[in-house]
Amino acid sequence: MSKTEKTSNIPPANPADVESIDAIINAAYDGISGPAGKKRDWDRERSLYIPGARLIPLAMKAGAEDVDLAPHILDIEGFIARVEPFFEKEGFYEKEIARRTEQFGNIAHAWSTYESRHDPNDPEPFMRGINSIQLFNDGSRWWIVSIYWQQESAETPIPEEYL
Repeated sequence: MSKTEKTSNIPPANPADVESIDAIINAAYDGISGPAGKKRDWDRERSLYIPGARLIPLAMKAGAEDVDLAPHILDIEGFIARVEPFFEKEGFYEKEIARRTEQFGNIAHAWSTYESRHDPNDPEPFMRGINSIQLFNDGSRWWIVSIYWQQESAETPIPEEYL
């Protein structure tokens, strides 16, 4: 299967968004950020993810009464469906505050520490956490293969080395 066949259902990416690890991670954060009620550019976001990519928040297990966490595995469409109702009601601005990246050949892994605010001018974030981002370079661009993340909590503070 050619690259064109594999990605024909993916909107074309802005070359500047996928030219480097830094560019694609920044584009992913930028794409989900905006004021309440503002429709996000979902085609831009879709263009960053390889077919079959996964977005995996560590979330409460369905029916759990305590802090029983489990991966909630989504594709890009499932992620959009999950966050759109929240973005309709709340402003959401997420930005990277630190990153540790390792690369071998065409694969890379980034530990990306983030802060989330309802307004970019809020003095304090309402949430922080770490994204584990896996990336692939096909020789012409970078793709996000998966993002797996956990929010910070009192029981699980972000380690100093990730800040």
